[in-house]
Amino acid sequence: MTETAAETRTVIVEREFAHPPAKVWRALTQPHLVAEWLMAGDVVSTPGHRFRFGADWGHVDCEVIAVEPERTLAYSWDGKGLESIVTWTLTPTAAGTHLRMEQTGFRPDQTLAYHGAKAGWPRFLTALADLLARID
Repeated sequence: MTETAAETRTVIVEREFAHPPAKVWRALTQPHLVAEWLMAGDVVSTPGHRFRFGADWGHVDCEVIAVEPERTLAYSWDGKGLESIVTWTLTPTAAGTHLRMEQTGFRPDQTLAYHGAKAGWPRFLTALADLLARID
């Protein structure tokens, strides 16, 4: 059976930051900064770049699939049986940046991963907010 988008679920988390898109972009794409709020990994904003995020619970294999500097970053997110896509969309606002994180591809049998992402991404974005407040 072929899966369709209707058979998968998506987690979306949106947040407003009082920082310009260039600063938020750096926090999404510079490995030493990403390690402070998400996980350690050799992120490079180049399509086709493969990298791995690692944490105490294991790792996630990723490949950059779309880049529009200071606007969009998307990469595959494959680990523990979950094959998904994480897309970051940055939109300039009068006060800074609107950031949208969308993770697509949760199959119906991946309830634990889906609920883990729904709980985890807001915490990661809170950690990102804390990082943005500390860096220039």
